[in-house]
Amino acid sequence: MADPNFSWIYLIIFLAIPLSRIIPRIIAKRRQRIDGYTQPEPVQETQNSQWSPKEESLESKPSDMQVLGIMHQGANTFEKIQRSIKMDTKELDSILQQLEKRDLIKVVQKQGMFGPKVELYSTDKGFKEFYS
Repeated sequence: MADPNFSWIYLIIFLAIPLSRIIPRIIAKRRQRIDGYTQPEPVQETQNSQWSPKEESLESKPSDMQVLGIMHQGANTFEKIQRSIKMDTKELDSILQQLEKRDLIKVVQKQGMFGPKVELYSTDKGFKEFYS
């Protein structure tokens, strides 16, 4: 008798099953792009996964203290700060320059994978200023 050829099983295990998980995700992303609506993907909770601002009474504080507060909550890039405060670029840039002149924040330029990136960190003086 001839040996049966069961190589098709390997195709199912190593190709079809992963594709059945990937293809619906790709289709959903394309639909969102076509509709013009992008829904944020769910974020799994890990210790350092995604930054989310605490909803405290930051609205009642001056704008420079709002920026410091958001930075203490974990936002260390211009985009994250701007997204959480919903402030225009020029105004946020002037606030960050004032904070840097007063030595409340420090600007660190790093070489990232896609070019240079700028990270903003609060100094001890900025920490004390915010919590006093």
